[in-house]
Amino acid sequence: MLISLHVKNLALIEETEVNFGEGLNILSGETGAGKSIIIGSINLALGGRADKDMIRNGAEYALVELVFQINDSDMINAVRSLEIPIEEDGIIIIQRKIQQNRNICKICGENVTARQVKDLAELLIDIHGQHEHQSLLYKKNHMDILDSFAGEELAKQKDRLKEQYALWTQIKKELSEFSADGGATARELSLAEFEYNEIEEAGLVSGEDDELETLFRRMSNSRNIVEAAQKAYQLTGQSASDAVGHAVRELKGIEEYDEKAGELAGELENIDGLLNDFNRSIVRYMSDMEFDAEEFSRVQERLDLLNRLKLKYGGSIDKVIDYHNDLAEKISRLQNADEYKKELEARLQNVYKELDKTCEKVSSIRKAEAKRLSADMVMALKDLNFLDVRFEIQVRKKEEISSNGSDEVEFMISTNTGEPMKSLGNVASGGELSRIMLAIKTVLASRDRIPTMIFDEIDTGISGKTAWKVSEKLGTLAGSHQIICITHLPQIAAMADNSFRITKQSSGSRTVTSITAMNDDEMVEELARMLGGEDITDAVRGNAKELIDTARRKKAENI
Repeated sequence: MLISLHVKNLALIEETEVNFGEGLNILSGETGAGKSIIIGSINLALGGRADKDMIRNGAEYALVELVFQINDSDMINAVRSLEIPIEEDGIIIIQRKIQQNRNICKICGENVTARQVKDLAELLIDIHGQHEHQSLLYKKNHMDILDSFAGEELAKQKDRLKEQYALWTQIKKELSEFSADGGATARELSLAEFEYNEIEEAGLVSGEDDELETLFRRMSNSRNIVEAAQKAYQLTGQSASDAVGHAVRELKGIEEYDEKAGELAGELENIDGLLNDFNRSIVRYMSDMEFDAEEFSRVQERLDLLNRLKLKYGGSIDKVIDYHNDLAEKISRLQNADEYKKELEARLQNVYKELDKTCEKVSSIRKAEAKRLSADMVMALKDLNFLDVRFEIQVRKKEEISSNGSDEVEFMISTNTGEPMKSLGNVASGGELSRIMLAIKTVLASRDRIPTMIFDEIDTGISGKTAWKVSEKLGTLAGSHQIICITHLPQIAAMADNSFRITKQSSGSRTVTSITAMNDDEMVEELARMLGGEDITDAVRGNAKELIDTARRKKAENI
């Protein structure tokens, strides 16, 4: 779950830290206090779009830090499979620092890419933004929801489908580009044969260019090499050997007085032997370095040829060799154009048959899971005060195939008795859409492993009894997930396991947004503010206490 959020120098936030708890965490506050900044900062830490204008006026940088605690071993293994660092105790610290010209993402102190952060976020948290329920208006999103519900069995078939579809489109493209025109084929064949013969005549050997480059450098600098070797020979030659020999004799003359002198003399004798070996080796080295103009010219010409081929056909000898092999296959295809075209057509037909079979399997799974999801959705929607609701997921076959298969998925709903089923996008109001999305999130949560869910204003367009139903649903969901929810409704705020108030205050010429945890008394005052507005009376406080008692009673009944 999300343990803490630390924000510094972001928009109106100077610096604040909040420690979240298990269950339902409610964030409330006056309109314009900056509640969206809190959720926005979490999104930012998880790879959301960053802009230098987010940095608080006068500050050099903005910083957002999230601390997660993971106890589930499967989840820990999933994180490690992404090659993302994690502390031994399951702690994950995500940090994002935004500066004027750059921003840095870190996980547990190690620099990471925004892609890695987003991949991690998909495992740890599900964020429902203020307008996400509007996505239900578009049919293209219905399939994603159904497929997410269907789970691993469908995911495996979809992976297979994507591979087959990619192969099918590749063969189709190759077939469409394959020209049966005799003149074009002849020109292609002539060019391919020319290139093949040019590479073939070169007789390339892998790694040959590196060896020749080394030889060329040595031969080009042979004069400098020989001069340096001669100097080394002079410095370590006969005079050095004589000096060492003289030193050996001096030490041996005193070894009868001290054994250590004899040991030192032995070391010098070894040095003398090494010097003699070195001198013989450097003489041979200088002999080998004799400049051969003819050999140098041959090496230079060979290098020029290899570099020209590399520039023309691939950048390295190995790539040129690979291109040479590809040309052999291309020449064979062009020489047998009619046969190759027939082969492509046969492959395309076979791949399509397999692709069509996989589409049927995918469609079959979707239809079965659509019935299950529809039944679960009806139950969830009734819990959210859709009393006479009917919900159906239609899986229809399309003419064309895509990487998602041959299905078209659409959510259908009827919210009142006697009304026909209609497309979700043509029926639901804003308040209904937010409840439908909550129902979807609740149903999906029963199948996914995401530990933390965030709802930003899930209470749009609802009140009264419906607000209580939404509150109860969030309370139930909080029994298995950590929920962080921004709300304006006292019915939802009363259900909190942990309450936080977001405030905005002016200090001199600066405006500061902060977030603080509330105790029971402060929670009563906050609910009274939601209920009574500017004038908070004892009667309003009594109503607030009654709301909290009712919420706690309902939570106890659900345990």
